Formats: sequence, C-alpha cells, structure tokens
Amino acid sequence: MKIILLLLSMIVRSSQLNLNECGAEARRPQVTDITVQCGTSSIGLAIEICPVIYTGYNETLLILNHMLDPACKATLDDSVTPPVARFNFPLNMTHACGSVFRTTSAAGTGIFSDFSNIQTVNISGVVRSIDPTTGTITYNAELKYYYSCAYPLEYLINNTQIDVSASSIAIKDNNGSFISTLSLELFSDANYTRPMVIPELGIELRTSVYVEVKATNLTGQYHVLLDRCYASISPLPSNSSFFNLFVPCSKDRFTTMIENGDSQSARFRFPAFRFIEQQNETVSTYFLHCITRLCEKSTCSTFKQCNSRRKRSNLDTSAMDITKTYTISSPEIVTKIKANESKEKPLVAEEERDSAVGLGVAVGILAFACLIALSVAAVFYKRLRN
Repeated sequence: MKIILLLLSMIVRSSQLNLNECGAEARRPQVTDITVQCGTSSIGLAIEICPVIYTGYNETLLILNHMLDPACKATLDDSVTPPVARFNFPLNMTHACGSVFRTTSAAGTGIFSDFSNIQTVNISGVVRSIDPTTGTITYNAELKYYYSCAYPLEYLINNTQIDVSASSIAIKDNNGSFISTLSLELFSDANYTRPMVIPELGIELRTSVYVEVKATNLTGQYHVLLDRCYASISPLPSNSSFFNLFVPCSKDRFTTMIENGDSQSARFRFPAFRFIEQQNETVSTYFLHCITRLCEKSTCSTFKQCNSRRKRSNLDTSAMDITKTYTISSPEIVTKIKANESKEKPLVAEEERDSAVGLGVAVGILAFACLIALSVAAVFYKRLRN
C-alpha cells in the first residue's frame, strides 16, 4: 500500500516538462543519454529526460539503487539543452545511495613495477525506472542506466562504454581521479606552520626542509601514503639526474619520516643538499617529486610492510617516465653553493687559513725589523769611519 501511495505521489509531482517541449529530443533512449561525473568527493549522474518522457516516465520515476531516500532522488534541470535529470551523492561507504564499493588489487607494471600490490576502487550502481501502470500489461519499456566510477589509487585505466542491443540498457564506465585533491608544500619549521620561502640566492646547505603531502576535500575513508619521493634537476624528471630520498623499504640516511599512511597527510624532512653536476653554477636548483598512494584505512598498514612490495635499492632511468598524473611535485628548491662556506668545509680548513694569515703577518714584521737593523748598522758604520 505504501508503494502504491508513493507511486501516486510521484505521478502528482510529475515533471513540468512535456513531450511537445522536447522537440527533436523526443526519441527512444540511447547509450549516450547518461553522463557520469566522477568527482573527488561525490559522483554526479545526468540522464537526458526527453527520452525518459518519450518512454512513458519522468524524473520522479527514476530510482537510484532502489533507494527511496529523498537525498537520492533525481532533480530536473531544464536550464541546460537538452534538459536532464540529475543525481548527486557523496563518496562515502556509509551513505552513497546504495552504490557498491569494490576494491581490486593487481601487481604494478611499468613505472610501478616495484610495487606488488596496486589498488583501484570501483563504485557502481544502477538507475531503474518504476512503471506506474496498474494492470496486467504495460506498453512502457523498462529503463536501466548502469554507472561505474573507477578511482585508481595509484594509476589510471581507460574509459569503456558498452551497449546491450535490443533493450533499453545503458552501461557507462568512467574514470575519476583524486589527484586534484593532493598538494605538496614545503615548510621551514617542525610544526608545519611556516611555509618555506626560498630566497633568490638559495637556502643554506643542510637547512632542514619539511615536506607535507596533504589531501583536501577527499572522502575520509582514505589515507595518504608516500611510496617514493625523489629530487631531480629537471621539473620533468624523465631525462634528468635524480636522487632518491626514499623508495619502498629503503630511505636515505639523512631523510626522516615523520608521518606516513596514518592520516590524510604525510610528512617527512631532509637536509638541503646540492647536485654535484651543478658545482660550476651559482646555486643548485632541483625539484621534489612524490609518488602517492591513497589507501583505505584498514589496508594502509599492509602497504607499509616490506613483504608486500619488491625492494629495489636503485631505480633505472627507464622507470622515470612519470607525468604529473602520477606524481606530486614541489616548486624548485634552490641551495647556495659558495656562500657561507663554513657549513661545507671542515673547521680544519678555517684554522689553516688563519695560520697562513698569521704567518704572513709575522714574516712581514720580521722583514721590517731587519730593514731597520740594517739602517742603524749603516749609520754607525759611517760614524766610526769618520
């Protein structure tokens, strides 16, 4: 009885759009009638409403994953051409309007070949039509709009589109990306409150650089885990010298990991260094890059274990074909090379230089004293002779 009343109320609140207003858009449904927007915090669906009306329905008769929650209902948007029925729901496993979350794992390939477990989360569901016809038969075709968003947690996959002939079924797969929510910032203090300002002449060698990779506006079910961070002379590191700050199961002895995989931010620090091949330049300039993994809270700890990865002490240049899609990069880091050399040279060098200056002064004084002594001797010699 409740279902019948609900359907009757839907008919009463039927779409304000009628078939005559649809014009050329009044046609049978097609695969391209659904558009999927895989956002970073929500998923948006847009279904062209004129084919729905042509089939005998309206936006109130399109139900998302059997959910009758008002927050999961469609709204008519006639401000666009052609008009559409819109669904929008959050990326939250506890309330995603009945969407199914499935995480798959596979061994890494190419640039990620040193990782034995690469994950992708797939979020899928279906929008179905409810036929308001009462009786034995109906002339309305059943509509089904399947959607799927694949969120790579460390790599991208291709879009696919499938059409099942002889029925009004549309399947739309799409790719989303969390890369837009990630940012890398440099700080000059351990509390991560003062952004690092790098002067034109560069920062001093061995200055502590504090790095934070942070996710903003990201669904709370994922944490940020840094798999690898490295510095390169070029902002595009494919053909550039590079230095690994840390790789899976290994890190440089001067790099200190502060937080990784425990929240929606990862932090570490390292002392400023310079590339030897830039020794003839005034400053040494390089860029910082981090390969970032988004892992579910319950699985982050498994990725920290070395037995879930293949350890590689050094990476060959063939694995450096990295684009900004896969990495987060910092602004350029500039370090001094010759200024304030006391931080580069041992104290013995300073003592030797001071000793050399003192020796020079002593020799000068001795020479001056000898000159005076010779002058006095010459004067006495002339007097004695006279």
